[in-house]
Amino acid sequence: MSRLQSSWEMHQQSVAYLPDTDMETMAASTSLPDPAGEFDRNMPRICGVCGDRATGFHFNAMTCEGCKGFFRRSMKRKAMFTCPFNGDCKITKDNRRHCQACRLKRCVDIGMMKEFILTDEEVQRKREMILKRKEEEALKESLKPKLSEEQQKVIDILLEAHRKTYDPTYADFTKFRPPVRSNPSNRGAARSPSILTQDLSSEDSTDLFGSDTFSTFPESVEPQMFSNLVLSEENDESSSMNIDFSHLSMLPHLADLVSYSIQKVIGFAKMIPGFRNLAAEDQIALLKSSAIEVIMLRSNQSFTLEDMTWTCGSSDFKYRISDVTQAGHSMDLLEPLVKFQVGLKKLNLHEEEHVLLMAICILSPDRPGVQDTSLVESLQDRLSEILQTYIRCRHPPPGSRLLYAKMIQKLADLRSLNEEHSKQYRCLSFQPEHSMQLTPLVLEVFGNEIS
Repeated sequence: MSRLQSSWEMHQQSVAYLPDTDMETMAASTSLPDPAGEFDRNMPRICGVCGDRATGFHFNAMTCEGCKGFFRRSMKRKAMFTCPFNGDCKITKDNRRHCQACRLKRCVDIGMMKEFILTDEEVQRKREMILKRKEEEALKESLKPKLSEEQQKVIDILLEAHRKTYDPTYADFTKFRPPVRSNPSNRGAARSPSILTQDLSSEDSTDLFGSDTFSTFPESVEPQMFSNLVLSEENDESSSMNIDFSHLSMLPHLADLVSYSIQKVIGFAKMIPGFRNLAAEDQIALLKSSAIEVIMLRSNQSFTLEDMTWTCGSSDFKYRISDVTQAGHSMDLLEPLVKFQVGLKKLNLHEEEHVLLMAICILSPDRPGVQDTSLVESLQDRLSEILQTYIRCRHPPPGSRLLYAKMIQKLADLRSLNEEHSKQYRCLSFQPEHSMQLTPLVLEVFGNEIS
C-alpha cells in the first residue's frame, strides 16, 4: 500500500504541470507516462480492455479513450453490473458495449484503479493550478527579451553579406602569387604576378577608395585569412625588432591574400545597414582603420585549435606562424595574435554573433579621420543592442554568461594588435625591395596615415 501511496503522491505532483486541452478529461483521467520505457514508442499501443488503439496509460493501465471514460463513469456512479451471459465474455472493440460487467471486470484485471480518479474538487483544484501556471508562463514570456522584426532583418542582412564575401572553399587562393616557404633560392618563383595583383595594379591607386570604387568591388568574396599580414597606418620606427628582411619568401603570396581580403571586407561593409549613408570620407576612414582588425576576426573561421594554424583548403594554403615570419612579421605581433585567435575560438560564437561583431568593429566612431562621429556611434549602438538582445534570446547558458563583455574585450585586443601590426608594416615598407612586392590596395590602405 505504501508503494501505491508513493506512486499516487508522485502522480499528483506531476499532474499540476501537465499541459492540457480538455481540463475536465485530463484532470479526471490522470493518464500516466510509460513506466521506465516499458513500451517501445514505435510499436502500436493496444488497449488492454478491448484491443482498440490505446492513447496512453489511464488509471494505471494502457487503454483507449472509450475504456478510460467507461471506467471513470462506472467508478464515480459506483455502478453494479450483471453479466447476462456466463460471466466470461471476451471484450473486443466491436462488442465492448454489450456486457458492461465483463468490461468493468477486464478493466480491474489489467490494473485500472479507482484511487487514480480525481474527485470533482480535485479536478477544480487542478484546473486552477494549471490556469495559474499558464498565466505565470505567459507573463514570463512577455517579459523575456525578444528580437524585433527589424533587428532580425539586420541580422539576416549581415549573414547574407558575410556569406557573399567569404568563400569557405578558398578557391580564389590559387590566383595569388604562389606561397614560397623557407628556401631562399626559390624566391624568384614568387615574382609571377597574380590575376588579382594585375587587376589592382591597373587602377590608379589614388582612386582605390573613391566613391565609384565602392560600387565596383567584386561581390563574390572569399575568406581573408592571414589577418596578421594586413597593416595599419601608424608611424613608429622604434619597432625595428628582430626581423630578418633578407629573405621574405612568403611576402608576395600573403600580400595578395591581404589585398584580396581587404576587398572582401569592403564588400561586407557596403552591406552593413546604414554604412552607405555615411559620407564617402568617413567610409574610407572607417575601412582604412578597421580593415586589419576585421581580417583578423574573419580569419578565426579558418583557425584551428588543434595545430594553431589557419587552414584554408589544401596544404599549400595552410598557414603557420613560420609563414608569417617569412612575410616580415615578428613574434611581438604573432604571439598575441595567436592568443587572440584561441580566445575568440573558445567563445564558440554563433555566426550571427560573429557578423555582428565584425560590423560593430567597422562602425567605431573613435577611428582617426571620422567626421560624423555621432552618426557612426548611433549605427554602432544599434548593432550593439541587437547583439546583446540576440545573446539573451538565442545563446543558451553557460556560454552566454558575460559573453557580450568578452566580445567587447576582443575589440580592445584588436586595437593593440592593429597598433603592433602597423609598427611592423612600417618597418617592412621602409625596405623598397619589399614594399614593391605589396599591391596598390595594400599600399593605399596601410601606407597613408590618417590624421
